[in-house]
Amino acid sequence: MSLNGKAVIIGAYEHPGRDLPDRSAAQIHAEVARGALADAGLGLQDIDGYFCNGQLGFGAISLAEYIGLKRLRYTDSTFTGGSSYLCHVGHAALAVASGKCRIALVTQGARVRGIVRGAKLPPDTPEYPFEAPYGETNIGIYALAAQRHMYEYGTTARQMAEVKAAASFHAQYNPNALLRKPVTVDDVLASPFVADPLRRMDCCVVTDGGGAVIVTTPEIAASLTRRSVKVLGHGEAIKHTMGGRVDVTYTAAVWSGPAAFKEAGVTPADIDYASIYDSFTITVLMTLEDLGFCRKGEGGAFAADGALRVGGRLPVNTDGGGLCNNHPGYQGGMVKIIEAVRQLRGEAHPEVQVKNCELALAHGTGGGVSRLCSATLILGRGDA
Repeated sequence: MSLNGKAVIIGAYEHPGRDLPDRSAAQIHAEVARGALADAGLGLQDIDGYFCNGQLGFGAISLAEYIGLKRLRYTDSTFTGGSSYLCHVGHAALAVASGKCRIALVTQGARVRGIVRGAKLPPDTPEYPFEAPYGETNIGIYALAAQRHMYEYGTTARQMAEVKAAASFHAQYNPNALLRKPVTVDDVLASPFVADPLRRMDCCVVTDGGGAVIVTTPEIAASLTRRSVKVLGHGEAIKHTMGGRVDVTYTAAVWSGPAAFKEAGVTPADIDYASIYDSFTITVLMTLEDLGFCRKGEGGAFAADGALRVGGRLPVNTDGGGLCNNHPGYQGGMVKIIEAVRQLRGEAHPEVQVKNCELALAHGTGGGVSRLCSATLILGRGDA
């Protein structure tokens, strides 16, 4: 079944908090659910589909009770790290289009105290004995990817730094962004190394917070007053170590992107705005290539000279992204969807609103670059 035009996003809400010591993760889920419902003009009683990442208790079972969802007939607790929420929107669109539910709620709520440290894999994970004992970390894997990308394609630290500089330029206009001070490429290059060649400013923030969106049919959306956003295409794919044939210079976006573009019936050249997962600056450069915005190895050159800023060839992460704004629980996919919705509704800050924004892409990456799930959404401006 093609999703094109058969489901829409009608409500969206991002929690304004970035450090929430007085909230539990469940409370954040409930708060963003209420925010998205208010944005859409709906109530808890209207929701009959619920999607969350399954990390709390019994996932959707526990959170449905806590939030107060009483009439559910479809649930999904897919967990693919930071890409989970883009998967959820695609799955919710399928459920709505096929009649499994009428109005679906997708929530994220996360609490993180300080920087995540220690082993990222529990001991019973299949890959644990092969990787964790040797000190494998997420930033270490992405540093390997950056180093290899530099070797293979001539990518430079200055090109990676432009991704952070562009994000900070946008973040200054976001009152809720964790880091609002603009930085230059030279500032990034002057920050200390964390894992060579990645410096501190090449790395995302880690925050509390979350967000929610509501997916429904075009017919139901037409009965509401809020501007809807069309779900035109969705793709998701998993990449892993391929039985030892490891290549860390690309992501699963090489498969999720084409699938989403094909379903939407558009090409990368048609996209007005892109929310691209930015766990690290190298993540953005590789994803630009993998999604087809430029040829492999040309992500650095593509991003140079302000191309990712509003007014450039492809505005990216106009809220400041995971590098400056918000990265709840080290899973930033929900925020990517919400900023794309803002752009298509014409509700981004005036200084970073993309003019005549008709088509947007939102993309999430979950896991490390050696083993991950990529999920891509193509969204279109809907009816007021």
